Amino acid sequence: MAEPGSGLPSGLAVPTFLPWLTGLGAGMVFLSFLQKLLYPYFWSDLWYLLKMFRCGLWTTGKHGQKGELVTVLDKFLIQAKKRPQKPFIIYEGDIYTYEDVDRRSNKVAHVLLNHSPLKRGDTVALLMSNEPDFVHVWFGLAKLGCVVAFLNSNVRSVSLLHCIRSCEPRVLVVGAGFLETIEDILPRLPEGISIWAMKDSVPQGIISLKEKLSTASDCHVPRSHHAISNTKTPYLYIFTSGTTGLPKAAMICHLAAMKSSTGLWAFGCTPDDIIYITLPLYHSAASLVGIGGCIELGATCVLRKKFSASQFWNDCRKYNVTVFQYIGELCRYLCKQPKLFFTFHLIKYDFQKDEPIRDEQGWCSDVKKGEPGLLISQVNEKNPFFGYAGNKKQTEKKLLCDVFKKGDVYFNTGDLMVQDQEDFLYFWDRIGDTFRWKGENVATTEVGAIIGMLDFIQEANVYGVVVPGYEGKAGMASITLKPNMSLDLEKVYEQVVKLLPAYARPQFLRMQEKMEATGTFKLQKFQLVEEGFSPLKISDPLYFMDNLKKSYIPLTKEIYDQIILGKIKL
Repeated sequence: MAEPGSGLPSGLAVPTFLPWLTGLGAGMVFLSFLQKLLYPYFWSDLWYLLKMFRCGLWTTGKHGQKGELVTVLDKFLIQAKKRPQKPFIIYEGDIYTYEDVDRRSNKVAHVLLNHSPLKRGDTVALLMSNEPDFVHVWFGLAKLGCVVAFLNSNVRSVSLLHCIRSCEPRVLVVGAGFLETIEDILPRLPEGISIWAMKDSVPQGIISLKEKLSTASDCHVPRSHHAISNTKTPYLYIFTSGTTGLPKAAMICHLAAMKSSTGLWAFGCTPDDIIYITLPLYHSAASLVGIGGCIELGATCVLRKKFSASQFWNDCRKYNVTVFQYIGELCRYLCKQPKLFFTFHLIKYDFQKDEPIRDEQGWCSDVKKGEPGLLISQVNEKNPFFGYAGNKKQTEKKLLCDVFKKGDVYFNTGDLMVQDQEDFLYFWDRIGDTFRWKGENVATTEVGAIIGMLDFIQEANVYGVVVPGYEGKAGMASITLKPNMSLDLEKVYEQVVKLLPAYARPQFLRMQEKMEATGTFKLQKFQLVEEGFSPLKISDPLYFMDNLKKSYIPLTKEIYDQIILGKIKL
C-alpha cells in the first residue's frame, strides 16, 4: 500500500530497483560529462586504435591464395585485376589505368630481364622526376625482385656520386631530364654499372630504355621473380640527409612499406577518393604513403611534377581532388610514427652542447608539456631500425643507448618537438648539423664543404635562420677568407647553384674575421643562429642571394625590410 501523502494511488507498490536505476543513470551522465571534459578524444582515439590493431594483423599475416606473404606489388596486381579500367594515375591531363600501369611495368621488367645482367635481389638506382614512368620503372623492377634506390633528383655532383656509390647498384635508370646531370659524373661512376635512360637519343655508353620499351612484351611476369619469404627483406632505399654529412640510404623493408600503405585508409580515405600528390616520389611520404596508399584503397592519384601554389586549387577543381598530401613537420611525423603504436619520449636536450642532457647517474629525462624535447622512439622487435646501407658509423650514431635504464636502445629522430596540454605534437627544430627548408633536410656539413672548395674561402660555417612567414629555416653561411684573398660573390653564387639543390643553397652570407669554436673544436653555431640575418643587429658584412643578378649582393636594411614584409620571396 502507498503511504499517506506520497502522491501515489492507494495499493500501488514502488519497484525496489527504481532508485538504483536513477542513481545509475545519474552516474552515467556524470561519467559522460567527466569523459568529455578530461578526455575529449577518447572515442575517436579508441576507434582509431581498433582500426590500427586490425591493420597490424593484416600487414603481418599471410593473405595470398596459397598462404603467401603479400607485398605492396601484390596488392597492386590484385587491384589491376579487380579494376583494370579504373584510373590509377592522372598526369598532366593524361589518364593511366591500373591495367595501363601493369602492362607498362611488365614491359620494363621484360626489357631489363632480357637485356641486362640484373637478377633477383640486385639494387637498381632510379633518378627521375615525378612522372608516370617513375612508377612504371619502380614496379617493373619490383616485379623482378630488385631493390630500388630512389635518388633525390635535386642532388648533384659529389652528393649524387656518393648516393650512387653507397647503394651499390648494378643498374642506374635515368629520366630524360637528368642525362646532363649523369654525364657530369660519368667518368667517376663505379665500374660495372650499366646506365639506362628514358630517352630515344642517348650519348655513347648509355642504353635507351625508351627505345627498347617500344618493342617489349607486356605479358605477365611470373610471381616467382618477386615472391618473398620474409617481410623484413629489403624493398627500397630512400635517401635522407640525416644529422651530419652526406645523404644516407635508409633501408625500407616490405613490412614497413605495407604498414605505410595503410596510412590513407587509417585516416578515413576510401576507393572513391582522388588523391593529389605534389611531393617528390623519391620521398617516403609520396611513394610509400601516397602511391602505396592509393594501391591499398584502389583509389586514383593525381600526380604533379612539382608543387605549384598558383595552380594548386585549379588542379583540385579540374580533377575533383578530395584528398591532398601535405608534408609539414607534424604530418611528416604522424605518417612515420603513429602516437599510439610506437612508444616515444621527448627528452631534455642541451642545444649548445648538441646532445641529450643526462643526470649524475647518466639517465635522460622527459621534458614537461609545452617544452621542446628531442623525439626518440624505442627500438625493439616490433619497432626495428635497419640502419643505413654501407654506413655502420652513421647507423650507430642514430641510436641512443642506456637512456632510461641499462640496456635500452632508442632511435634518435633528430627532431625537436613540443607536446601541448592536449597531447598534440608540433615540430620545433632539427638538431645537430641539419635544418629544414622547403620540406627538405639540409646537411650543413655538406653545404659547408661545397663552399669551402672555393680557393679564397678559409672556413664556411652553415646554419639555418628563422625568417618570418616561412616554415623551417633559411640557409645562411658564415665565412672567413684566406690571408690576402678577396671575396668573389659571383663565384660563390655560381658554386652553390652548380653543386647544390635549390633548397640547400644559402640565402644569406655573413663574412667574419674569425670563427668561434666549441670546447670540442666544432664550429660554434648557437650564437650565430640566435643573431639571425638582421643588418641592424650584426656589424659583420652581410649578403643576400639575388637570382636575378646571379650573385650575392649586400644585404641592406631596405632589402631586409622587404624580406620581412614578404615583398621579396625566398
